[in-house]
Amino acid sequence: MKSTIVAAVAALLAAAGLPGAARAEGLALQPCRLKGVEHEALCGSLRRPLDPAAPTGVQIDVHVAVLPALARHKKPDPVVFFAGGPGQSAIALAGPLSRQLARVLNRRDVVLVDQRGTGRSAPLLCAEASPSRPLREVNDPQWQMAEAERCRGELQKLPYGDLRQFTTSIAVADVDAVRRALGVEKLNLVGGSYGTRAALEYLRQFPQAVRRVVIDGVAPPDMVLPSSFSTDNQAALDTVLAACAAEPACRARHPNLRADWSALLQGLPRTVTVPHPLSGREETLTVTREMVIGLVRLPLYAPVLASALPHAVTEAASGRFAALFGLAAALGGGRAGETRLAGGMHFSVVCAEDVPRLDATADRPGADFGDSFAVLYRKVCADWPRGRVPEAFYRVPPAPVATLVLSGGSDPVTPPRHGERVSRALGPKARHVVVEHAGHGVMAMGCMRDVVFRFIDAPGDDEALAVDANCASGVPRPPAFAPVGAPGTGGSR
Repeated sequence: MKSTIVAAVAALLAAAGLPGAARAEGLALQPCRLKGVEHEALCGSLRRPLDPAAPTGVQIDVHVAVLPALARHKKPDPVVFFAGGPGQSAIALAGPLSRQLARVLNRRDVVLVDQRGTGRSAPLLCAEASPSRPLREVNDPQWQMAEAERCRGELQKLPYGDLRQFTTSIAVADVDAVRRALGVEKLNLVGGSYGTRAALEYLRQFPQAVRRVVIDGVAPPDMVLPSSFSTDNQAALDTVLAACAAEPACRARHPNLRADWSALLQGLPRTVTVPHPLSGREETLTVTREMVIGLVRLPLYAPVLASALPHAVTEAASGRFAALFGLAAALGGGRAGETRLAGGMHFSVVCAEDVPRLDATADRPGADFGDSFAVLYRKVCADWPRGRVPEAFYRVPPAPVATLVLSGGSDPVTPPRHGERVSRALGPKARHVVVEHAGHGVMAMGCMRDVVFRFIDAPGDDEALAVDANCASGVPRPPAFAPVGAPGTGGSR
């Protein structure tokens, strides 16, 4: 039986065009099954020093999954995907990625590397709040800060608990070690959200190993996350309010929407009774301004959810907060395994790369969103061990290869202003495509999947940069949500 299994594994590795364990510099791949992936994958891990300056010191296992190309004669340059967050596991996204990149997978392997601190790669996981936890806790910034401090203490007790060793610059060196272990000369980089920062850093450090780049929802290395959040969230909310005023049906249902929003904020704090969105149990809690700002921020990520904000705001201004809490809870969509962030890795990155530059940022706080987000991060990062970030990390050099920059026009966290700035820095090898009414991340949209495939598959840089992306211009803004029975919906009150 053992010899049969070994033979089967060797055959699968050969069919995938990947080196066997003996030739893979410590990366032994074995057949595995990944949630949501139709075909068998290959999984393994590569030993890496926790501290690059101490190569014989503490070691960690960086976990890797390869989705093999389906064609017998495949292309030699795989796609490597950088997940978002920071703190998201790339391997946990294997299911949706196998569908989004289905055409790519016909001829190219897709390599998923759980960045150090995420997934099973020396995970820096904080205790996840139960979905049914009381609303007054999970939506309270003070509770969130206390949880982050408690998590830091627990993580530092781990064998790999030196939280300074989880910066983006160190992490992309792990990815290049995986590339070398796989015997691959060139990679096609695909990154989403924070993964765009990782992709840009990989391109900066290892330009000779890159064939093509796709970055979707750009979070540049010089973005000061806690500050830009306020600026960009405000712009996204203002767009939702303006869109309602410009849509006759929405304007008729919410004629005083901006005034209702202002009245809602001015009437806080306020004690309310609201059903828990998941358990249905009624809770009485004090709603603060910071809590409402946090509730509004979440649905802004997805235009279909943001379309219900006018209704939720009007309801809350009248003292009925159920819609606002329910809308914020809807973002997870039941995909907790895919969307869960490793909180320790998140803070290790942001505290090292963003927070030290808060005082120098040119971003101004949004009129409504203010600086509460930045204040929270300052407090958490005050005692968080801070990794060293090379000054060159913050500069984006000209791209040596074709790079597709994607932005959603309604994105509340990585809007087009960041993509445009990075595209200019990347130079003539970069092309910026904006999907006007899309939210955070556009690569998964139907027509954009084909654009990404054709960009990667094009034989040369000029052909890649000339790929037709006009299909994105026709994506409409979702009309404002109207409850059943509202005037104009065809129902009765």
